[in-house]
Amino acid sequence: MVQTPRNKMIRRILFGLLLLVVLGISSVPAALALVRKAAAGRLYSTTAEIPHRQVGLLLGCSRRMGNGTPNPFFDSRVRAATELFRAGKVDYLLVSGDNHTKGYDEATDMRDALLQEGVPTERIYSDCAGFRTLDSVVRARDVFGLTQFTVISQEFHNQRAIFLASHNGLDAIGYNAQDEDLGDVSGTHQRERIAKVKAALDVYILHTKPHFLGSKVAVGVDAPTLCSRAQ
Repeated sequence: MVQTPRNKMIRRILFGLLLLVVLGISSVPAALALVRKAAAGRLYSTTAEIPHRQVGLLLGCSRRMGNGTPNPFFDSRVRAATELFRAGKVDYLLVSGDNHTKGYDEATDMRDALLQEGVPTERIYSDCAGFRTLDSVVRARDVFGLTQFTVISQEFHNQRAIFLASHNGLDAIGYNAQDEDLGDVSGTHQRERIAKVKAALDVYILHTKPHFLGSKVAVGVDAPTLCSRAQ
């Protein structure tokens, strides 16, 4: 077969695409290993073992599943945050989530659930612009003035949050809420693998910043912040 300039160009393009695919596949284990290493020795599953931190950063999620049924991940995170507060292992809770869509407000939903569990309103601060885990972590520093805190979510999520925190100069530990999908029926763990790769890209290549920052709030000094539900 005669190698025309056009054929050579096509071969180069195909080879380049193949190389990108190979590099992408090989980067997944590396990214997962980096995230796990960052969280090693910083995750706790009992209130008896975890050190005290002034603030617990409760990472938001939807109160309900796509089919309208209660989201067990939401309930177990609220339960874990309540456990920490009642055990005196955190003094304040910063609930961070997405509220930019009409009728959807993770932070306020979690705040309401904590109030129902008996956590005093003056101990709950709301971060209304925690659109991603990266936003929640960096805004905890740049908006709420925190240099150390306890992240509250499922273990797989805490790993990623601690990785992001460590690369932003923050001292974070994690309190693991119950994992509600051990068999990964919903695909949550598979999606988390992708999210961990994205976190590594955000840190090492993209240098991603939060969508928004805003006025500074001193936890324990300023009045607790609230979210306005998107209209």
